[in-house]
Amino acid sequence: MTMARHDRPNSTTFSRLNAASVIREARELAGLSQAELAARMQTAQSAVSRWERGLDVPRVDTLGRILRACGFEADVRFRRHDDVDRGQILNQLSLSPLERARALDEVVDFINEGREAMAEARGG
Repeated sequence: MTMARHDRPNSTTFSRLNAASVIREARELAGLSQAELAARMQTAQSAVSRWERGLDVPRVDTLGRILRACGFEADVRFRRHDDVDRGQILNQLSLSPLERARALDEVVDFINEGREAMAEARGG
């Protein structure tokens, strides 16, 4: 997970959750040292260090307490694994045929530009 350029950790799916990165990012965004977070959690600084290095993975309830100690709250949303982005579908359905064709042209242009850039980078 890359460092967020805003005031909260990046959103991620639970299956891709990297607790170590989430903990480190939340702590850094809160402006806390490992020792300060440990004091808020009433635990040892070495425990925070182990979490952030991925040597120990906290339970889900502990991860929630860690985030609260950093001033954040975890949002959990359930959805079926095969759910599609309904907002995206509704957006596409609201387009006229001409708008859809233009959007498709933009995607094709983007892909072609990427291919050209890759070819130039390879020297060919």
